[in-house]
Amino acid sequence: MEKISSFFIQRRNMKKSIENLVLLNCIFVICLVVANVISSKLVILGNHFIVPAAVVSYGITFLCTDIIGEIWGKKEANKTVKRGLLTQIIATFLILFAIKIPIAPFMSDFQEKFQAVLGGSLRMTLASLVAYIIAQTNDVFIFHKLKTLNNGKYKWVRNNVSTICSQFLDTSIFITIAFYGVVPDLFLVIYSQFFIKVIIALLDTPFFYLFTKSE
Repeated sequence: MEKISSFFIQRRNMKKSIENLVLLNCIFVICLVVANVISSKLVILGNHFIVPAAVVSYGITFLCTDIIGEIWGKKEANKTVKRGLLTQIIATFLILFAIKIPIAPFMSDFQEKFQAVLGGSLRMTLASLVAYIIAQTNDVFIFHKLKTLNNGKYKWVRNNVSTICSQFLDTSIFITIAFYGVVPDLFLVIYSQFFIKVIIALLDTPFFYLFTKSE
């Protein structure tokens, strides 16, 4: 906890160090795994937009890769994306194992609920993995392309454009694979989630500037 507190409170600690890189990778993985676990809960925002509860948690992962890319470079950001993919695969198998092993007799009434919350379906898992690897890889690519084109200036442009474009890909791919033929209006679902993700992407800009500010 002391390490995490110093990360957020003491600006001078956000420098190119192994400790900070490890911490950002930990935050990335935690948010990614939590997003996968809580995504089955749908919430309504503003009486119009129905989105997964994971919308904030998953949005933080893009902020993490942008910070890593800005300070440690494109290669390190891509490593984080690959670690995230491996983490999701491992987590999926561990969750499936937990579902399949025999449950204690006095807990049998909870098995169906446990599986409903954590199990998901093969289709949902596939949708999540495909959307993740395409969107996150695209985020790193666009971020560094814009950084090169603008000679390192206009950080808000690469932070927002890369995240917004990638979130559109993530939302479109995931919703299409997971709900095609199930949900009557895919466009409405995609629009609702993407709209909220754009707002979150814009709100994380001050944090991106804070943690990437030059000494």
